[in-house]
Amino acid sequence: MESFADVKYVLDGFLLVISAVLVMWMAAGFAMLEAGLVRSKNTTTILLKNVLLYAIACIMYYFIGYNLMYGEGNAFFGSGFALSGMSNGDHSLMADFFFQVVFVATAASIVSGTVAERMKLWPFLVFTVILTAVIYPIQGHWTWGGTALGGIIDGFSDFAGSTIVHSVGGWAALAGVLLLGARKGKYTKDGKIKPIPGANLPLATLGTFILWMGWFGFNGGSQLALGSKEDIDAVSMVMADTNMAAATGAVTAAIVTKLLYRKVDLTMVLNGALGGLVAVTAGPDLGMMVSFIDGVVAGILVVFAVTFFDKLKIDDPVGALSVHLVNGIWGTLAVGIFNPDVSLIAQIKGIVVIGAFTFVISFIIWYIIKLIMGLRVSEEVEYEGEDIEETGLEAYPEFTKSTRAV
Repeated sequence: MESFADVKYVLDGFLLVISAVLVMWMAAGFAMLEAGLVRSKNTTTILLKNVLLYAIACIMYYFIGYNLMYGEGNAFFGSGFALSGMSNGDHSLMADFFFQVVFVATAASIVSGTVAERMKLWPFLVFTVILTAVIYPIQGHWTWGGTALGGIIDGFSDFAGSTIVHSVGGWAALAGVLLLGARKGKYTKDGKIKPIPGANLPLATLGTFILWMGWFGFNGGSQLALGSKEDIDAVSMVMADTNMAAATGAVTAAIVTKLLYRKVDLTMVLNGALGGLVAVTAGPDLGMMVSFIDGVVAGILVVFAVTFFDKLKIDDPVGALSVHLVNGIWGTLAVGIFNPDVSLIAQIKGIVVIGAFTFVISFIIWYIIKLIMGLRVSEEVEYEGEDIEETGLEAYPEFTKSTRAV
C-alpha cells in the first residue's frame, strides 16, 4: 500500500512540475504577443518588462506572496511560512510553489500589455512588486487559500483562475491605465479613433500559439492530481475543453469581424482565441459543449469590448482588458450558469468582491507611484519611442532613422 502512495505522490508532483513548465512558457507567449502588437520603437522595452516581471514575480511570491496566500492566518490574509515543509502529503510543496508562481507572473503580464508604449519602466516594476507580493496573494487567500473571506464568498468556484488570475490582472491594469491616459494621437479632438497598428503580426501570431499551448498546463495542471484513472480522465477532459474554447473563440471572432467590417481582422482572431482560453479557465471540466459556448461568447465579447473601451477612450494597445478582464468575468459567470452545483449568486459575489478589492487597492498604489515617481514618459520620449530612453537598445536598429543617418 505504501508503494502505491509513493507512485501517486510522484505522479501528482510530476503533473504540477510539467504543467508549471508549460505555464512558464506562456511568459514567452506574452512577450511575443505584446512585442508584435506594439510599435517597433517600443519593442525592446516591452520585452524587458516581460523578462523582469517574471523574475520579480518569482522572487516576491517566494519571500512574501505564497505565505500570504497559503499561510493559516485569518479570514483576510495568511501568515506564517507556508513553505517551511517539503510535502503536504499529496505532492511536494515546492512543486506546488513552482506551479503557483507562474500563475502570479501571468497576472502581471496582463498589466504589461495594457500600459504599453507610454509608461515608464521603473514605476511599472514597482507596481509589479506590490501586485505579486501582496495584492494577488491576498485575494488568492480568500479563494484557493481556503478562507472564502470569512464566508462572504462561500461557494465561489474558479477552477484555474478566470477571475483569480485573469480578471485580477485586468482590474489592476484598468486602474493603472485610467491614471496613465491614452497614447498620443490615439483619440482625436473630434472624437475619432485612430488605429495604431502593431509592428509585427507574425510575432503576435507566434505569441498566441505559444499561449494556446501553455494553457494546457495552466488548466490541465489545475486538476492537481494524476495518481488515478479518474485523475487522468479529468486532466484529458480539461485539456480537450481548453482547446475547444480557444478554437471556437478564434472562429467566432473571424466571423464577427467579417460581418461587421467586411474583412477578417487577424488581431481580433488572435484575441478571440485568447478570450476563449480565458473564459474556459473557470470551468474547463464542464464538457465540450460548455467550452464551445464559452468560446462563442468570448469571440463575440472580444470584438465588441475592444470597441467599447475605445469609445470610453481607454487605450489598450494589445486588447488585454477585452481578453482577460471581460472574458474572465464571462467565464466565471458561465460556471454558475452551466454547473448545477455552483450558485450564480456566489459567482457574482466573488467577481464583485475580488474585482472591487483589486481595482481599489491597485488604483491607490498606482496613484502613490504617480505622485512619487510619475507614470508616464515625456511626450518627446513617447514620440521617439521608449527603447532608446529606457534601454539604450533598438529592436530593429537597421531600420531606424538614426542608422540611416550614419
